[in-house]
Amino acid sequence: MTSKARFSIALISIILLIWVTYLQVYEMSAIVGLGIAYQVWAYFRQGTVALAARAYQKKDYASAEKLLKEIKNPDRLAKSRRGYYEFIQGNIQLQKGNHVEAETHFQIASRFPLRNENDKGIVLVQLANLNLQKKEFLKAGAYLNVAKDLKLSSRVQSIVQKIEYEIQKAK
Repeated sequence: MTSKARFSIALISIILLIWVTYLQVYEMSAIVGLGIAYQVWAYFRQGTVALAARAYQKKDYASAEKLLKEIKNPDRLAKSRRGYYEFIQGNIQLQKGNHVEAETHFQIASRFPLRNENDKGIVLVQLANLNLQKKEFLKAGAYLNVAKDLKLSSRVQSIVQKIEYEIQKAK
C-alpha cells in the first residue's frame, strides 16, 4: 500500500475505534486497535517496496522511484525488504547514469538477504560490471568469484563469463 492509502485506512480505523469504544464494544475496540498497530508496523517495516518492485518489473522506473521515495528511512525496513529496496534503487540509478550511487546501493543490497541466490548473483554481477567500467579489475574479479559460488541461472552465468572475458582481455 502507498503511504496515502495507509494513512487513509489508519484515519478511518481511528474513527471506528472511537465509535466502538463509545458504544463500549471493547472486543471490537481491541481488534481495531490491533489493525491500527499493524498499519503503523507495516508502514515502517514493509514500506512501498513491493509496489515499487512491481513497477520496476513493468519497467516503469519513474513510478518505482516515486514509490521508493515514500520511504523516509530505509534503515527501518525489514531485512527482507531492505535488500530489494537497495537493489531497485541501484538499478534506477544505473538507468539514470549515476554509477557511483548505483554502486553504493548494490553494495548495500549485497549485505541483505534476497529471494534466492540468483538475485544475489545479479547484484554481484552488477557490482562487477560497474568495477569493470572503472577499470578496477581486481574488485570486479572478486565480485565474480563470490557470484560463481552461488546457484545462478544460465543467463547470469553467461554474463559472468562475458565479464571474465572482458577482464582477461583488458589485462
